[in-house]
Amino acid sequence: MALAAFTFVAVFLLIASGTLLLFFRQEMAQRLSAALSPRAEGRRVLRRLKIREAGSSLGAFVQQFEKVLPKNPKEVSVAQKRMILAGYRSDRAVRISYGCKVLIPIALAALVAATGLGQRSPLAYMFALVLGFMLPDFWLGRKIKSRQLEIRLGLPNALDLIVVCVEAGLSLDHAILRTSEELKEGYPEICDELGLVSLEQRAGRPRVDAWRNLAERTDVDTIRALVAVLIQADQFGTSIARTLRMYAEGLRVKRRQSVEEKAAKTTVKLVFPLVLFIFPSLFIVTAGPSMIALTQFFANFSK
Repeated sequence: MALAAFTFVAVFLLIASGTLLLFFRQEMAQRLSAALSPRAEGRRVLRRLKIREAGSSLGAFVQQFEKVLPKNPKEVSVAQKRMILAGYRSDRAVRISYGCKVLIPIALAALVAATGLGQRSPLAYMFALVLGFMLPDFWLGRKIKSRQLEIRLGLPNALDLIVVCVEAGLSLDHAILRTSEELKEGYPEICDELGLVSLEQRAGRPRVDAWRNLAERTDVDTIRALVAVLIQADQFGTSIARTLRMYAEGLRVKRRQSVEEKAAKTTVKLVFPLVLFIFPSLFIVTAGPSMIALTQFFANFSK
C-alpha cells in the first residue's frame, strides 16, 4: 500500500512539474542560456529544443482531456480572455487549462484512494474532485494578479525610457520598440506588451486601436489611464514627452502614497496580535510566579 502511494505521488509530481515546465518554458530556456557558457552554443540550442519538445508533448497529452468537459462558446471566450490576461495568447493554452481541470481532480481522487482517506470519509473524494477542478482557476487568478503587479511596477521606468527616446529624436513608435528591447531583462511583462503594440502598428493597425488593445489585454487601471492620456494628447496635439513624464511622476507619487498608507495601517493591525498573543504571554510570564507564590502562601496560612 505504501509503495503504491509513493509511486502515485511520484507520478503526480512528475506530471505537475511537466505542466509547470510547459507554462514557463521560455523562462527556463532563458535561465539555461544564462547558465551555460558562450562556447556551449550547440548544447544550449539542443537543450532548448528538448525543453520545447517535452513541453509540446506534455501539452498535447493534457489537451486531449479537454473534450471531456462540456462547454459553450461564452465560457471558452471568458477562459481565453483570462489566459490572455495571464500572458498566454494561444488557443492551445485554453485547451490545456480544460485538460488540467480533468486530470487534476482524477489525480487527487486517486491520491485520496491510495492514502486511505476515502475509506475513513467518503466526502474526501468529493472534496478532492472540487478542489482539483477549482485549482487551475485559482492558479490562473494568482498568475493574472502577479502579472498585473509586474506591469504596474515596470510602467514608470518604461515611460521614462520612452520619454528619453522621444526627446532624443525618435518617434513614439520607434521609442516604444526601443523600450521593449532595452528593458526586456528587467521588466519582461511590460516589454512584451509594448512589443506587441509595436508589432500591431507595423502590421497596419492604427495607433489608437493598438493602445486600446493594450488596455484590454492587461486590464490594469494605470494602463487604461495612460491610454486615455495618450489618446487625448494625440487628439489635441500636446507634447507626448511632457505628458508621459508627468504621468510617470504621478505614478511614482501614487505608489509612494500607497506605501505610506500601508505603513500607517500597520500600527492598527498590530493591535490584534498584541492583545491576543503577546500581552497574555507577558502577563503569564510576569504575573505567573507571583500568583503561584501567593497561592502557596494563602494555602500555608490557612493551615
